[in-house]
Amino acid sequence: MLIFLSIYLVLNVILIRCDMRSGLLPDRFTCPLLWAGLLWHCVLHPPFLASAVIGAIAGYAGFALIYWGYRFMRHQEGLGYGDIKFLAALGAWHGWQSLPMLVFLAALLAGCAVVTKTCLSRRLQVLKNPLPFGPFLAAAGLLMGYHTMGLG
Repeated sequence: MLIFLSIYLVLNVILIRCDMRSGLLPDRFTCPLLWAGLLWHCVLHPPFLASAVIGAIAGYAGFALIYWGYRFMRHQEGLGYGDIKFLAALGAWHGWQSLPMLVFLAALLAGCAVVTKTCLSRRLQVLKNPLPFGPFLAAAGLLMGYHTMGLG
């Protein structure tokens, strides 16, 4: 169990660092995170494997719909494809039932960060800068992990 949780934590930290530095969430880290989540359920929680598979599919499909809808309406990206794959990976770890709360919590954390940054800089230009969403997804996943991964 400790090996899986270490993989989860290390890959999340790497993804946070990548997104903060470059605005990218590389497949070489999101894909292993997804497969490790499915393997976690396969080996340690077989009754929840279906929930994990549905979580990966729903996470990917949900954010892909938002991505393409926003791109169609605004003719620009509102979120990167790495975020879509990252949510799919988190869905594999936490299951489909956790996705709405996970996304809500990530959005809430991101909103608080934007408000804080805007208040501290006192310039509205901050609102026009791209905001890496991966760190907030990771934080939400880590906060929810205690409950959803059977650690409690």
